[in-house]
Amino acid sequence: MKNFIGIDIGSLATKIVLLNDGKLIDHRTERSTYDFKKIGHNLFDDLLGKNNLKRSDVYVMSTGYGRNTIDIADDRVTEITAHAKGVQFFFPDVHSVIDIGGQDSKAIVISQKTGNVIDFQMNDKCAAGTGRFLEVMAHALEIPIDQFGDLALRANKSASISSTCTVFAESEVISLFARGASKEEIASGIHKSIARRVAGMAKRIGVGPKLIFCGGVAKNPAVKKFLEDELGYEIECPEFPQLTGAIGAALIAQENNSN
Repeated sequence: MKNFIGIDIGSLATKIVLLNDGKLIDHRTERSTYDFKKIGHNLFDDLLGKNNLKRSDVYVMSTGYGRNTIDIADDRVTEITAHAKGVQFFFPDVHSVIDIGGQDSKAIVISQKTGNVIDFQMNDKCAAGTGRFLEVMAHALEIPIDQFGDLALRANKSASISSTCTVFAESEVISLFARGASKEEIASGIHKSIARRVAGMAKRIGVGPKLIFCGGVAKNPAVKKFLEDELGYEIECPEFPQLTGAIGAALIAQENNSN
């Protein structure tokens, strides 16, 4: 068996990758919607068809929020383990990982001797500090989500966002706008509040250089900059920050079947 598929079913996006002999051959990303199983099957069928593969040609490992919903998976692995392995695909010398997804944020410390997870912390009880928080705030300001980070970086100063609850923060944003704060200032304040929250969580478990930022939110330049400001050192992003979980799942599948 040389073909391994990793499926990372997140709350906002489903990612799937095809690895052959440890090389990334193909990948897909789609909005998860409410039907994890349907999206996962559609991406899986499309990936097989485009690469002239049959179901019997591949071994499938699922991970992520909806990993147990996919009946085509041969096995499953936790998000923490998958992201740690996937980041090492891009950065073998990684020390720490911050992953900000749609539903949660994670900080992971990796052993540079073994490549295994030493410690981790996860925020999955509150939307603040996640991609969903950014989406709600962008909607409140009527800004396309893919322009939100650039807008924040254009601000000369940041509005203060004190609420850590998404619902209250949305009301606070609307109130700030009504009082004359610019969209740039509010956007900057929102991004800084996320960076402050996530950096605080990461510091508690001892993250440090070399720190890799992954997940869909890693594409947001303002979150990356403000995280660097909070931590005091440079962080790096993989070429495909959304795919680290899916790649890690596929790599673990390959390792488990190489014995």
